[in-house]
Amino acid sequence: MFVECWLMTIRALLNLASDRLTTLPLLILYLTDGCNSRCATCDIWRNPRRNMPLALARSLADAVDEMGVRWVLLSGGEAMQHPEWPAIAEMFRERGVRVLLLTNGLLVRRQAELVAQVVDELYVSLDAATPELYAAIRGVDAYDLVLEGIQQASAAGVPVTTRTTVQRRNYRQMPQIADAALRAGARAVSYLAVDTASQIAFGARPDDPSGDALSAQDCAALADLLDAFEVSHAAQFAAGQIAESPAKLRRTLLHYFRRDAAYTPPRCNAPRLSVVVECDGTIRPCYFLPSVGRLTPNGEPLGRVVNGQAAQALRAAVRQKQRPECERCVCPLYMSARALVRM
Repeated sequence: MFVECWLMTIRALLNLASDRLTTLPLLILYLTDGCNSRCATCDIWRNPRRNMPLALARSLADAVDEMGVRWVLLSGGEAMQHPEWPAIAEMFRERGVRVLLLTNGLLVRRQAELVAQVVDELYVSLDAATPELYAAIRGVDAYDLVLEGIQQASAAGVPVTTRTTVQRRNYRQMPQIADAALRAGARAVSYLAVDTASQIAFGARPDDPSGDALSAQDCAALADLLDAFEVSHAAQFAAGQIAESPAKLRRTLLHYFRRDAAYTPPRCNAPRLSVVVECDGTIRPCYFLPSVGRLTPNGEPLGRVVNGQAAQALRAAVRQKQRPECERCVCPLYMSARALVRM
C-alpha cells in the first residue's frame, strides 16, 4: 500500500510538469442537464433534458484505476434528477473513490437516506437568507425545503458545505446566509462571485449576464459589509466554518467586481488535475474551457481522450496564459506540489 501511494503521488506530481496527464485526481460528471430550479443566473434549465447513459457512467468508473481517480463530483444540471444517480455513485464508491454531490438541495430532504448511503460529501447551493429572495433568485419557493434537507443530511452524518453565488441581489445577505446554513448543520459556508463572462459554462445565455454584477455603489457597500462581516463572524472565520478568509473574500468578490488593480487572476491548475464530462460524453478541462473531445460507451478510453492532441494543446495554452477565460475565472482549483504529496 505504501508503494502504491507513493507511485500515485509521483504520477500526480508529473501532471504539474507536463501537458500530458498521468493521473486524474478529480472527475466531474454532469449526470444530467435537466434542472428543477429556474435560476436567474443560469439558463441550463431551459435546455431539453438529457441524462448520462448508464453505460457511459460505467465506462468512466472502469477507468478509475488506470487514471488514478480519487474523487468524483456528481453535478449537472441537477444531479439528483438522474434516475440512476445513487447507482452511479455506488459504482465509484465500490472502487474506492470518494463521492461528492453538488446539488440545488431540492431533493435532499426526500432522498436523505440515499444521500447518507452513497455520498461522502454534500455541497448545497444556498443563495439567500430569506424565502422571498431565494424564490426571486432560484425561481422556486423552496428555501425552507433546502434548509430541512441540509439538516437531515447533516444529522445522518454527511458533511455539508453550502455554496453561495454572490451577485447584486444577495451580497447584502452574506452574513445571514452563513448564519442560516450553520444553524441548519452545515460544516462550512463558501462564497464565489457570479460568472458574468462565460457563455458555455451554464448553458446558452441569451441575456446579458453582466446585469448580475455589482455596480460601483454596490462595491462600496460590499466593502463595508466585508469589514463588518470579518468582525461579527471572527469565530466562524477562525474555525474554518466560513471557507474563505476575509482577505480572500475581498480578492475574489470585491476586487473582482471592481475590476481594479488589486484584482489578480486566480491561481488555477484545474486542467492538470481534473476533467468535466458532460452528460453526452463531451469532455472539457474545466467548467469554462472548450471541449477537447467526446467519450462514447464503446469508444476511445478516457485516458486517450484527456491526453489527445486537442487536450494537451489546451493545457499548454493555459500554462502559457493564453486563455482569456482564466483571467476572470470565478471557480478556480489549485493544488500545489506539497498539497499533492499530502493527498
